[in-house]
Amino acid sequence: MIMSFDPRTISTPVYDVLTTLRSQPNQENTRLKEQKNQAVELYTYLSTWGMMRLKAEETALSQEGKKQIVIKYFECLENLSGVNNLANSKGLNTLKTLNTDEYLGLTGLGLQLAQEFGFWASAIYHDVTGED
Repeated sequence: MIMSFDPRTISTPVYDVLTTLRSQPNQENTRLKEQKNQAVELYTYLSTWGMMRLKAEETALSQEGKKQIVIKYFECLENLSGVNNLANSKGLNTLKTLNTDEYLGLTGLGLQLAQEFGFWASAIYHDVTGED
């Protein structure tokens, strides 16, 4: 049996998590802006600073909307990659202990995933405007 890559493998979980976050009740516009901005900025952050810094940043983020996006990003990355303990509190240690090939491969997948977050954030949060 020939297996082919289905691009929906990456798109679907990102669409699902962003749609779920967007539709949570009682969200103020500030949080929605934080979610949108963080999702759009993931790729730039990752390509500039790397995955270990993004994981470390997760605990330092004080804006709840931004933190929610980073948490969901690592949950998606863990599910897609099959690398356990990325999304939980052991995530930074997991990233530190991967061998070079594993880390670089995960970074490549992570960058592709970040592109999807940016695209879907623009589509799902199309009506959320302004900076925050």
